[in-house]
Amino acid sequence: MHPQDDWKPRMMAQARADGWWHRGGSVVAAVSGGPDSMALLHLLKVMAEEEPFQIIVAHANHQFRGAESDAEAELVGRLAKEWGMPFESAELGLPAYIAATGMNPQSASREKRYQFLEGVASKYACPIVLTGHHADDQAETVLMRVIRGTGVSGLSGIPNRRKEEQLELIRPLLRITKCELLDYCKRNGVPYAVDSSNVDRHYFRNTIRLDLMPMLEKYNPRLRASLVRLADMAAADDQYMEEHTLLAFQKGVTPSEEGFRLERRWFRGLHIALQRRLIKLILSCCSNSRQMLDYQHVEEILAVLLQQYPTVNHLDIGDGWVLRREYEEVYIGPELPESVNFTYIVTEGMDEVTISESRERVTLERLEGSFPNRKENQQEACFDADRLEFPLQIRSRLPGDLMHPYGLNGTKKVQDMFVDAKVPRSRRDKLPLLVNGDGRVLWIPGMRRSSDALVTKETRNTWRITFVRVEN
Repeated sequence: MHPQDDWKPRMMAQARADGWWHRGGSVVAAVSGGPDSMALLHLLKVMAEEEPFQIIVAHANHQFRGAESDAEAELVGRLAKEWGMPFESAELGLPAYIAATGMNPQSASREKRYQFLEGVASKYACPIVLTGHHADDQAETVLMRVIRGTGVSGLSGIPNRRKEEQLELIRPLLRITKCELLDYCKRNGVPYAVDSSNVDRHYFRNTIRLDLMPMLEKYNPRLRASLVRLADMAAADDQYMEEHTLLAFQKGVTPSEEGFRLERRWFRGLHIALQRRLIKLILSCCSNSRQMLDYQHVEEILAVLLQQYPTVNHLDIGDGWVLRREYEEVYIGPELPESVNFTYIVTEGMDEVTISESRERVTLERLEGSFPNRKENQQEACFDADRLEFPLQIRSRLPGDLMHPYGLNGTKKVQDMFVDAKVPRSRRDKLPLLVNGDGRVLWIPGMRRSSDALVTKETRNTWRITFVRVEN
């Protein structure tokens, strides 16, 4: 091994640890024809001589540079044939595609390129795709994001590996510099093409590489290495925080309709870093998440969640999503219908009813003898069968509903009971009421029962009615 190639053993050891280099395996190598990807291809060839595995060469011709692009495709195809590797290529027709869709060149190139790579991976039943991104790419990416404005996640730069649809993208050269790769190509006689667009300062990355990075290196000659190190540390910190954000999500966030609910008191107890990330995680579920995740947007939502007053708030957060705070309950998601009306008739012969609107199942048991309420279970209530008038109803609230709450003198409006219990307005129409055949409200499950049809020592038959939440 050449003394300048001391990085090769580390890269190969990492390849084994990552699981993509092993006897009989296969990888798709995305090869543009530049020195980075051509060095990667030669490295893979050397690795295959030590531990045989299949290397499929995939080249995407973006057709931005006419004959120059065609020459790169010819170079990669010729080398793949010489080295005995399967070769797949495609002309992506990017200029015409951009004109038809109005997309910017970078986004369009990325979309079409990954569609091509996914097709190659599918053809060879190989989901592992290797790219030639290197340490200089990483340093430039971090600096670009700092200039544009980024958080810790952005400082992590280009990930070593990640999922892209059905692909797993792995970048084995991220800790190897461009100079090392150029030297490797020179010493091993690896041919490569030079992309003329790399000196076009119309592209922000080129300006960073050609102008800004050299200027900053006057103050820190090891700036690139420092930025790569920063990306490594930020990636580890980001992964740790993401894991804890997911744990917080699983603990305190509940799917509701097409959105999510959480308790404000619980949310306020989280560290501010988790609070921001939790908001971002929820917003990432919307259809236009890229637009929703900017700093000011997240801070606006955070302010509503943390402020003590007003206790009821409604915020349009874009893309058809809203934040609705009602006392200590918060809903984030698509706007919900204002009201829901439902009625289910319950006859004496029934033993179960499913309430689709509240996602609950109601079980009814007729028991001989006296069975008083079990106070520890607010989702269960017992009634004297002889004092019930069938058919019963399980329905949503109606204007003017009254109840004679057990333990209180006189009647009380159901609406006032909801307000006293701080039931969010958006949920009041979905809470089922158990209503006697004569129209009296017998029970609001989970809240309070009436003094009607109480079970006493004289009760001969008892109806036990239980509401159970039905999971999705």
